[in-house]
Amino acid sequence: MSHDHAETADCSETLHRIFEYLDGEMTPDETARVALHLANCGPCLAQHDLDLAMKALIKRSCNQETAPDRLRATILSSFTSVRTVSSDGDQVVYREQTQYRIED
Repeated sequence: MSHDHAETADCSETLHRIFEYLDGEMTPDETARVALHLANCGPCLAQHDLDLAMKALIKRSCNQETAPDRLRATILSSFTSVRTVSSDGDQVVYREQTQYRIED
């Protein structure tokens, strides 16, 4: 199900990053690559539509629910951001971890 177009994402990339796309967390170039792929790939578009509907259902169903403070802190403390910087063709990966703590 993969396409060989340099300007478009392949199926694997698209499906792996679909929630980043749906949440608007991609760069404009990445967004354009995925959008172009979705416009030309029925199976990936179907998965996109399913994920979009699922997100809407969860938002509607859980709109008035809030997570307990301890759960939110646990989830937030597990986040790790990874930033890739290219300098003279070399890839340098920086890893950052943010810790959150809720006092008893």
